[in-house]
Amino acid sequence: MFNTTEFIKQKSKELGFLSCGISKAGFLEKEAPKLERWLNNNYHGKMSYMANHFDKRLDPTLLVPGAKSVISLLFNYYSDKKQKDSSAPKISKYAYGKDYHFVIKDRLKKLFELIKNQVGDIGGRVFVDSAPIMEKSWAEKSGLGWVGKNTNLISQKVGSFFFICEIITDLELEYDHPVTDHCGSCTACIDACPTEALIAPYQLDAKKCISYLTIELKDEISEVFKNKMDNWAFGCDVCQDVCPWNRFSKNNNEKEFTPNEEIISMTKNEWLEITDEVFKKITKNSAIKRTKYKGLKRNIKFIYNDK
Repeated sequence: MFNTTEFIKQKSKELGFLSCGISKAGFLEKEAPKLERWLNNNYHGKMSYMANHFDKRLDPTLLVPGAKSVISLLFNYYSDKKQKDSSAPKISKYAYGKDYHFVIKDRLKKLFELIKNQVGDIGGRVFVDSAPIMEKSWAEKSGLGWVGKNTNLISQKVGSFFFICEIITDLELEYDHPVTDHCGSCTACIDACPTEALIAPYQLDAKKCISYLTIELKDEISEVFKNKMDNWAFGCDVCQDVCPWNRFSKNNNEKEFTPNEEIISMTKNEWLEITDEVFKKITKNSAIKRTKYKGLKRNIKFIYNDK
C-alpha cells in the first residue's frame, strides 16, 4: 500500500535535504508564554517584525487555512573551509556560498510539486525564513533535534549547521515525536559567547548577539561591544563552533553552497579597503548582501578601529 509520509521523506532525501520530520499543525501552546516573555523583555531589540503576527507565529493554521501538517526539513550548509586570512573580518559559514533562500526555495517547490503529482490537488505553502513561523519549535516537535542552550536546533547525528524550512499543507500525514534534550550539563556555548548574549541556558538576548548587531541592527553599534566582537563582520558561529555535537557535522555536498573563493580569499586589508563596486561584485548571489555596503563598512570599522 502506498505510504505518502514515506514518499515525502524519500523524495526529500533525493532532493538533497538532510532530514525531514512531520508534526500535526496546531497552536503551539508551550511556546506561547515563552515568546510573550521574550518579547516583553525586549530581547528582540529593533527586530520589531518579531512582535508582529503573534497569533500566526504560534498557529500555522492561520497562515495556511485548513493546514493539517507541518513538514519540517533541514538542509546542510556546513563547510570545513576557512577564510584564508585569519585576521580578516569573519563571515558566518552559512554565507560562504549562494544565498540559501533561492537554493532551498527551489527544492521545496520541487518537493511540493512531487507530492501534488502523487497525491492530487492539495493546498499548502513553502517557507524558507520568510514568514512568521517558529521554525525551531516545529522542527523540534517533528523529532529533528532539540533546541539547545544556545537556542539553536541541535541534532545528535549532524550537529546544528543547517537551515530549517517548512511545507505547511492540508494533507493529513503520519506524525513524528520529539527527541530528548542532550545538552546535559554542558555550558560551552554560554561560556564562549563573546558578548554574553546567552543570558541563561536556553535564553538569548538578541540585542547582544553578534549576528543581530552585524546584520539586523541598522543603527550604530553600541560602544559597550567595543573589542568584544571577536572580528565578526557578518553573523557569528561561536556558539555552534564550540558545541560538542558539531563534531558530527559533515561537509555539505550542495554545489550552490561551495564557498565563494573571492569571499574566503580576501585579506584583512582588502576588506578594510572594500569599495561599493567590489562589494556588489562579490556579494551578487550572497546572503552578505543583506547588510548592504554601508552596514558592512560600519561593522568592519567598528571591529578594527581600536586595534
